[in-house]
Amino acid sequence: MKRIITYGTFDLLHYGHINLLKRAKEQGDYLVVALSTDEFNWDEKQKKCYFSYEKRKQLLEAIRYVDLVIPEKNWEQKTTDIELYHIDKFVMGDDWAGKFDFIEDQTEAEVIYLPRTPEISTTQIKRDLEEKNR
Repeated sequence: MKRIITYGTFDLLHYGHINLLKRAKEQGDYLVVALSTDEFNWDEKQKKCYFSYEKRKQLLEAIRYVDLVIPEKNWEQKTTDIELYHIDKFVMGDDWAGKFDFIEDQTEAEVIYLPRTPEISTTQIKRDLEEKNR
């Protein structure tokens, strides 16, 4: 069984997220999604989420491509997660291209960067909503 892992905040879930999860799942048999906690988003990324961690987790667990959702609490846990969950492939959107290449040196997992869905992003949704509310 090929195990895949991806990481993200997945706030304001949209079809770009679904596309990424679908394509990640196509890389293997079992997809683990490491979901950024509210504390990690705020303390490390200076991001305030619209939906809480629990709500975002609930949404992800309802998606047929997702087999397991775990908390992402810090940047450093990736190599530990790969070992703990016996991961074969580490998948991220190509906006992170090159940033996780070190994982192939530190683990046996293959790193794959998938193209983003170009016309949609959570950042753009938030901008559009702000513009609309002005």
